[in-house]
Formats: sequence, C-alpha cells, structure tokens
Amino acid sequence: MRAVLQRVSSASVVVDGGVPRPIGPGLVILLGVRDTDTAADVPKLAEKCAGLRIFADDDGKLNRSAAELGYEALVVSNFTLYGDSKKGRRPSFTHAAGGENARALYDLFLQKLGEQGLKGVQHGEFGADMQLTLTNDGPVTLILDTDDWK
Repeated sequence: MRAVLQRVSSASVVVDGGVPRPIGPGLVILLGVRDTDTAADVPKLAEKCAGLRIFADDDGKLNRSAAELGYEALVVSNFTLYGDSKKGRRPSFTHAAGGENARALYDLFLQKLGEQGLKGVQHGEFGADMQLTLTNDGPVTLILDTDDWK
C-alpha cells in the first residue's frame, strides 16, 4: 500500500457533488492499493499514519502525532499512486489492485485508522468522483510505502 500523507490545517472532500466532509487540523491521506497488498499490510500502515510525529511541540520541533493531539484524518482512495509512467505519455495502472481487493483493503484501512485514537476519520468513497480541498500546513508531506518495509 502506498500513502501520501499531508499535514493540514483543514481539508474537505466532496463526493459526487454531495455535501462536503470536512476536517480541522490533522492529516489528509491519499491511499493507493497495489495488486500484491494483503490485509496484513493494513494495521502497521494505519498505526504509522496516526503515530508519525509530524506536528510541532511547544518548542517548534516535529515531535507530536495526530493521534496524540486528538486531530482528525481525511482518507481518499487513489489508484493513480500506482501509475507507471516509464513508457510513453499515458501511465499504466497494471500494478494497482483490482476493484474488490482494493475496496476491501481501503475499508479495512479506514477501520484500523479509526482505532488509532484520532478525533475522527472522514473519507471519500472508493471509485467515486471526488473533489478534494486542503490547506497544507508547513507544508509537510510524506510518502509511505509498505513495500519498503518488507
């Protein structure tokens, strides 16, 4: 699984033109699922996202986590994180997981992230048309890839 993690002061997603799903300070997580990912990858990634010390302490050092501060998260599925643009100008998405497996792992990630002590977890809808608005704080942006941990 691959997650692009952004520290935000606020963010919101609108799914299929519906009602905005906002968060205050916290994390925006763009989540991609690879064709070789399994449920075993999910708990560690959820724990890592919520527990990364990327928020400032009283001394201005990146020493506090979203979970520790009681912040929120907004998770949006994003198969394009596995786009391969080595050849030509049109990316290939052959390494992105297929619909049912990707949806199941995305849903499991939402569940496991919700167990990490965050104030709340908002999310987009798997496979839907979404508009994401965010105010990146810092900016602080990290890429986490479970393949790097194997």
